This record gives sequence, structure tokens and C-alpha cells, in this order.
Amino acid sequence: MKLCMFSPRDPLLERGWPGRIDGDRVIQLAAQTLQAFFAGGGQAREHAEYPLDEVVFRAPVLHPPSVRIFDEDGDFVFANPAAIKAAGEDVGVAGAEPVERTAAIVGADGAIGGFTPFVEWVARRLRGAKQRDFALTLGPVVTTPDEEVPPGVDWGRLVAQAAENTRLFPGDLIVR
Repeated sequence: MKLCMFSPRDPLLERGWPGRIDGDRVIQLAAQTLQAFFAGGGQAREHAEYPLDEVVFRAPVLHPPSVRIFDEDGDFVFANPAAIKAAGEDVGVAGAEPVERTAAIVGADGAIGGFTPFVEWVARRLRGAKQRDFALTLGPVVTTPDEEVPPGVDWGRLVAQAAENTRLFPGDLIVR
């Protein structure tokens, strides 16, 4: 299944609604956010339908509880969850360079709810940790694991490592 957070172009809503993409339309889901949808086990009533070309995509998870970015060695760093932006949104720092990645969104009971494109923005002209602290682009579409799992990564191992000695919440991002 393909999911998103969206807003109709008219009226344009700041946060938007969760939706399921079906061909050339988006079907509104009865949940406050995709985090709530995942926390509810990935089930929700369906509401209105909107043509795909009449919607604006939002970041699939606007306020993730945490963002863990893993490197090739299996170590991770925490990133700024307040820096989430929607795909195509201005990152606010001229000359920033994109580092393209994939994010797993944690769903119910610590399982993976879906995968979405993730861009970590780097501004080398800034100092220290601020080089990476200003923008993380997420989305626009979330693909559930029953549809597609991005290859080349042991996502189960990353989630298990992230969950070791702590608790994962719906909406947490595990990035590789």
C-alpha cells in the first residue's frame, strides 16, 4: 500500500490528512496522522477521494519522536526531529547539499510501518553539528512493507539495534 500525508490545494491545510494512494487519486483515512494510523495497526476507515493532481503532499511524519541515522558500520547518530520538511520544501540554507537515504517509519509494536525517501541536508559552510541540524526532507510517499522493502539493508537488525535498551514509538525514523 502507498500512503501519504496530503492537503487538498483548496482549501490548503497546514498539516494535512493521512491518505492512501490508489492510482490517480488519494483516499483520505480516518486518522489524525500517519503516526496515529500506524499506532492503530495500519487500519482506518476511508473518507473522501481527491484527484492526485489536486493535492499537495506533506511530510509523512511531521514530528517524529526520534530520528536515528545509521552508517555503514551499524552505528547511528540522532538527528533533529524538529528539522523535518516535506519533499520539495525550501531547506532554508543556500548551498546545502543533499544526501539521499531511505527511512523506515516505526509502526505499532516497534514493527516497520513503511519506508519513505529521506534526504539529509548538509551545509559545509556552517560550523560543527550545525552543518546537519537544519533540514531533513521526508517523503512524499510511504510504501508499506507488504508492497516493497528497500533492498541491501537488514532493516530488522537496524530496528532491533535502535530498540535495544529503549522503546520505539510509532513515527520514530530509522534511516540508512
